[in-house]
Amino acid sequence: MDTVRLRLDLAYDGTEFAGWARQPGLRTVQGTLEEALGRILRLPAPPQLTVAGRTDAGVHARGQVCHVDLPPETSPADLLRRLAGVLPPDVRVHAVRLAPEGFDARFGALSRRYAYRVSDAPGGPDPLRRREVLWHRRPLDLDLLNQAAAALLGEHDFAAYCRRREGATTIRELQRLDWRREPSGLLVATVQADAFCHSMVRALVGALLAVGEGRRPVTWPGEVLTRAVRDSAVHVAPAHGLCLEEVTYPPDEELAARAASTRRVRTLTPAQPAEPAEPAEAVEVPPFGA
Repeated sequence: MDTVRLRLDLAYDGTEFAGWARQPGLRTVQGTLEEALGRILRLPAPPQLTVAGRTDAGVHARGQVCHVDLPPETSPADLLRRLAGVLPPDVRVHAVRLAPEGFDARFGALSRRYAYRVSDAPGGPDPLRRREVLWHRRPLDLDLLNQAAAALLGEHDFAAYCRRREGATTIRELQRLDWRREPSGLLVATVQADAFCHSMVRALVGALLAVGEGRRPVTWPGEVLTRAVRDSAVHVAPAHGLCLEEVTYPPDEELAARAASTRRVRTLTPAQPAEPAEPAEAVEVPPFGA
């Protein structure tokens, strides 16, 4: 059957979702959206979404992107309006458009940008933002956070900061990692890479927070990185402080080439075997600070 590919831009509060990926018996973003699409379009089975970056339980998204192949008579404008009427309030589709030729939400992306929000206020964070801000009970030094972050930039094997998956590479290009303190006092980490392996963002944040509070030296996160093995001293930061803010794509005429390039084997040296990068941030949630 002929289909048309549509791009969907969406946002969600991850608090009450068991992550993005569809799981039997659990409430997930993918399952909720696919069920809504199937009901609206009266399809015999829900369509399957392909997402730019899977998020785990409790992780939010403001700039998530996915694509779906639907019957050619589907109207993007009508679909957007009808989705607004059936989706729950903690997930919103902001735009539906015809995808350009060669578009793949997952493999076509150039980068994913996350933000991690932390309050070190003695009295705790704004209660109205409690679902998206981590309360860190010790004061944090902005300069120490940024000094430690600088050593992690570039293309590396991030095995020390990833939950390893059988047959998957942990080589990533970390394009941006820096912290700022907003006028409200809130600390925000911006983390951008071509793709992320499992638990990478939250593990990086956890290591940097240990430096920011003075418990570890500035050189420690970089030293952990060079060892290329998961370090039990790196505590993964809680999910609720993390939000996928933006996914970027190349110009339309470069989409197909980008998708083909992303699927290729990624290595640091010609002799090192690796599999195509998994553009995900899907992780377990161990107790932070335990």
